[in-house]
Amino acid sequence: MLQKLRFLPGINKQVSSSGGEGQWVDGDNVRFRYGKPEKMGGWAQLGGTKITGRNTSLHHFVTKDGIKYAALGTNRILYVYSGGVFYDVHPIKTTTTLSNAFSTTNGSSAVTITFASNHNITNIGDIILLDNFSSITNSNFSASDFNDVKFAVTSIPSATTITITMPSNESGSGATTSGGVRVQHYYPVGLALETAATGWGLGQWGGIAYGQFTSTLSSSLNSSATSLTMASSVSFSSSGTVLIDDELITYTANDDSGTLSGLTRGAQGTTAASHDSGATVTDASNYSGWNSAPSGDIVNPPGMWSLDNFGSKLIATINGGETFSWDSEGSTSTRAALLSNAPTASAFTLVSTPDRHLVLFGTETTIGTKSTQDEMFIRFSDQESIDASTSYVPSSTNTAGTQRLADGSKIVGAIRGRDAIYVWTDTALFLMRFVGPPFTFSFQQVGTNCGLIGQNAAVEVDGAAYWMSENGFFRYAGRLESLPCLVEDHVFDDINTTPKQHINAGLNNLFGEVIWFYPNSGSNTVNRMVSYNYLDSTAARPVWSIGTLDRTAWEDSAVFGKPHATDYDADSNVSSDSTTYVQGNLDGCSVYYQHETGLNQVLAGVETAIAANIKSGDFDIGGQGLQGDGDEMMRVSRIFPDFSSQTGQAKIQLDLKDFPNDTSASSSLGPFTVDANTKKIDSRARGRFISLKIFNDAVSQFWKVGTFRIDYNTDGRR
Repeated sequence: MLQKLRFLPGINKQVSSSGGEGQWVDGDNVRFRYGKPEKMGGWAQLGGTKITGRNTSLHHFVTKDGIKYAALGTNRILYVYSGGVFYDVHPIKTTTTLSNAFSTTNGSSAVTITFASNHNITNIGDIILLDNFSSITNSNFSASDFNDVKFAVTSIPSATTITITMPSNESGSGATTSGGVRVQHYYPVGLALETAATGWGLGQWGGIAYGQFTSTLSSSLNSSATSLTMASSVSFSSSGTVLIDDELITYTANDDSGTLSGLTRGAQGTTAASHDSGATVTDASNYSGWNSAPSGDIVNPPGMWSLDNFGSKLIATINGGETFSWDSEGSTSTRAALLSNAPTASAFTLVSTPDRHLVLFGTETTIGTKSTQDEMFIRFSDQESIDASTSYVPSSTNTAGTQRLADGSKIVGAIRGRDAIYVWTDTALFLMRFVGPPFTFSFQQVGTNCGLIGQNAAVEVDGAAYWMSENGFFRYAGRLESLPCLVEDHVFDDINTTPKQHINAGLNNLFGEVIWFYPNSGSNTVNRMVSYNYLDSTAARPVWSIGTLDRTAWEDSAVFGKPHATDYDADSNVSSDSTTYVQGNLDGCSVYYQHETGLNQVLAGVETAIAANIKSGDFDIGGQGLQGDGDEMMRVSRIFPDFSSQTGQAKIQLDLKDFPNDTSASSSLGPFTVDANTKKIDSRARGRFISLKIFNDAVSQFWKVGTFRIDYNTDGRR
């Protein structure tokens, strides 16, 4: 008997294989178009080199002269990409000119740099750029090994010394330098990975601090001192707790110039002790004692940017830090600069259009005082003004203003919509609308218990916002909707919600897809995807796909004609270009890809296969043919493949089992290789329950499923 195989569009993981009759139940690297599955398009590396760090932010824009730019913000460096080239435009925090300040030791790769005064570098891994290097003697290293080279700081022995690491050891007697060298310290961004630690026995004996900031003691500290001086205290709160060696110390005042006062020694059961100059001072606002779990969600946040453009100016904000601007109409050798008069600590920023206000979310209540940062506070600039002395100070003569949201504990993310800005807290959704003076913006809460899981986990398309919450997917298009999801358990039963900020959403309007990239329970970074097809979905049948594509940031095709995205490789620390290379980098690298191009992955000029597969639920036979009750065994003698489009070969496999809980075994004659000329396959497969799998595993292969047919007959009850 000849029978068509009919399957509903989308993947349904809410049912078992035996319960998924007439449906697709699994797949990877496939999408659905017009109800049929097909292999995804390929992707190719852009720029010819990797960029340093983990990229989490991607923004495309076009200048008035028609120049296309992509801005990429990693946890180490801010880049712009144009014309196939990456440009390092990262802002410089401090610039210091030194003389005769380098020293090396025979047999060691370490280089010590000595400053005449406090260098104010507080984080191991911070980047410095060396240039104007004149000469070096008594060393196998030359001036060219340092000049115009970026280094990651290896250690901070004291307030006036840092070390960097060379790729080889010193073989000379020990370097001496003549002439000067300029040291440019990059603004620090943060960690590559968002991590948390909870539970028993995770830290050092006595406990562990989960702080974002570190510094070093500028002088020794005895066991009874009531104040301390360190290299920098700017990033520390106005009052709090620090950890030095094994001693916790609380303080009541911070002058932001390096001095903490009002010390209480030996806090939380630790012992007051003396500490040497150069000892590490760690922010211990979150602290877990030995044999105890930290309270609350203790997370070391990742280094992230928010990127947007105000006309020709790129606006870039470090999450929890400063905001910068870069003028695209200037030279690509020009760096981003601190945005004058703007708040110095904000979660993220966004440009409101077409009214042209810069909006800062989770920002300072007192401009310039980081300790006043309020995670629920919004500040917006005067219209058309982002760097004047009065740009962010509300008055009767401008449209600057502020607003504090009421529902939630922090603002998580925001995106522009068709007629409003969508603003999410961790629990609610608000609409922010431009209404003009005197209020400038109105704020309306339109959803509760629908918070955003991470800063980049929402997109807007055709007047509808789509986002991922901690326990489901939502849509807002005039009203709040819980998005029906046939892969919900697959996603949320196996998701790691500790690195929430890694979760990101992308729009691929070429195929009507909203895609979320997330880490599963066994990963600290993104390694899974789930997509929703908003064009093919209906109320009765939402169309979802799943897969292993891992992307840390995604931007749609509006500017470059194809979607672009980045992939993170934690194990690759070296790039091939001096613009992107950082000596001593330990934070991995990112690859910038163009998607929907070709059939393969192209990385460093090498093409590799994109393995794709789709698997059906079990079908069985009964009195009405297929989709019976499994009363009879069946024998499939032939398969008639049908691909509406095919390049190269594809493979077909029949998986067989006699009972629903059996482990499937593939047909002894399969898998079967088919091409465009294959008319039929002699299968000779036998089982009570049979499923169909279609896949490819070689380069330059593509397939789009049509309507398959099988030739089968009943074969008894045993």
